[in-house]
Amino acid sequence: MPSFENPAAFLLLLALPVLYFLRALKIFKPVALPLVFSDWEGKSFKWDGKITKISEIMAFVFCVLGYIILVFAAAEPVIHHQEKIYTSKGADILFVLDTSPSMAAKDIANMSRLTAARTGIHTLVNSNKGASFGLVAMASEAAAVVPPTIDHELFLRQLDSLVIGGLGEGSAIGIGLSSAVYHLLSSSAPKKCIVLITDGENNAGSIHPDTAARLARDNNITLYTFGIGTKGTVPIEYIDPQTGKVHSGWYDSDFDSTTLEEIAATAGGRYFGIESTAALSDALSSISRKQSVVQTFHYKTADEKLFPYLLAASAVFFILAWVIRRILLREIL
Repeated sequence: MPSFENPAAFLLLLALPVLYFLRALKIFKPVALPLVFSDWEGKSFKWDGKITKISEIMAFVFCVLGYIILVFAAAEPVIHHQEKIYTSKGADILFVLDTSPSMAAKDIANMSRLTAARTGIHTLVNSNKGASFGLVAMASEAAAVVPPTIDHELFLRQLDSLVIGGLGEGSAIGIGLSSAVYHLLSSSAPKKCIVLITDGENNAGSIHPDTAARLARDNNITLYTFGIGTKGTVPIEYIDPQTGKVHSGWYDSDFDSTTLEEIAATAGGRYFGIESTAALSDALSSISRKQSVVQTFHYKTADEKLFPYLLAASAVFFILAWVIRRILLREIL
């Protein structure tokens, strides 16, 4: 709820009933110059028709609304926002997300695997304000999209910018994990973990996933692996970012999860098979609980002044009233 820095301004609203009362007593009347068609005993010109009457009413209502809003603006309304500022470091969670073409398969609640993964990550990030999040995109190559950061808006924008096929068609799991480990080595976070989300086996790159998993373990980095997607024939559709060509059809989905299970166990984590949004949500919630860190914080209050918005709204209503009286009713103002 907004508060008002100048509540005395609301006394100006009393001008409306006072003006109405004076006009009712005919003490105060607007100046009017009736136009006549003859020199003597002529009849005043009057508008006819319901449209004219409605226009007069609308002009009056707009004037009153404009004045009321102007009074509210003069009262200087302010909305107070409280923001939690963390003064100690939380966990570092770095996602390694597969962007190979198979991630375009639509078998997770009628969404592509990449879209489902993004949706789940959004939920996790929004419920963990104190953690830092990073992102590595992976296909036949791997690229660090954003290092671990507490700027969650930046992280989510970068996450949403990922496209299918932008880094090739394979799955270089070892390179993706190694890149993630590299970006966590210098971190001072009390807990550090990597979350690998893929739907395939390692078939590209010069680094074996086992090597990357041992590197993570040796640096106290926990590794969680998600094998996302159902088995069988599933629909697939995506746009090749290089050629702009639309690829659509059916994809025979099947892969051996053994490697993902083994590397997760090597680095002290766990493997999750993801075939639904519920399974994805449960898996991410489990990781959130295990990586939770007690943090110190304080609240910062930020004020948002509403005066400019109300002033603009008041001006709009006054302009509308002027247009109706000057253009539609053709009054001389």
